[in-house]
Amino acid sequence: MVIDARSFKSYKDLNQAIKNSKYKDIEVINTLGDRFIGDALVDKNIKITNGIPGNALGAYMDGAKIEVYGNVSDATGDTMNKGEIIIHGNAGDALGYAMRGGEIYVRGNTGYRSGIHMKAYLDKKPVMIIGNKAGSFLAEYMAGGYIVVLGLDNPKEIIGDFSFKGMYGGKVYIRGKYKNKSERLLINEAKEEDLLEIMPYLKKFSKYFNLNLDDLIKDGFSVVTPNSSNPFKAHYVAN
Repeated sequence: MVIDARSFKSYKDLNQAIKNSKYKDIEVINTLGDRFIGDALVDKNIKITNGIPGNALGAYMDGAKIEVYGNVSDATGDTMNKGEIIIHGNAGDALGYAMRGGEIYVRGNTGYRSGIHMKAYLDKKPVMIIGNKAGSFLAEYMAGGYIVVLGLDNPKEIIGDFSFKGMYGGKVYIRGKYKNKSERLLINEAKEEDLLEIMPYLKKFSKYFNLNLDDLIKDGFSVVTPNSSNPFKAHYVAN
């Protein structure tokens, strides 16, 4: 089913039409800043083939799949719980804000504060793969899950400044060798068991964007984790 965003007076009407549709597979066209598309959806497949969706695309999503053939705005995947968001362009700031499950795949760049407050609970581990560069404050206050940054188009500038501030859980995988002098972080070369954790998601990434998996992994990865003596942990986790 095709839904033309221009035929609705507000983003609320558009979102209600998506939720009320009897069809599972929906194509949205001509969106221009419509917020909350796909919010809290459980079982629909949405494709956005032109236009740019507004903030909080897929917020609180709980099992649906959204694929965007272009760029997305800020706070995509906000507090996402389950499902997949696939972005063939770039993403704005605060991608995956407080996401606690599900997967986000971005072919291009992301803005500031990607993965801020990401967390994991029981068997839920959120995953974010960024194809090119992540902006500053990556993984700020990260508490769980996996972030992978590939730097495909510009491997010398993979992440921005002030990344990992307040990080006290989870893992960030950076393709190639990464150096950081912060005493609050541990940075090691990824071992086989590390790669096994992210390999299923790298396979999906390569499939979604028609890339060669061997090219993605041939340069190896650095793994960033918080130091067990990290003083930030005492501020956010009860002993």
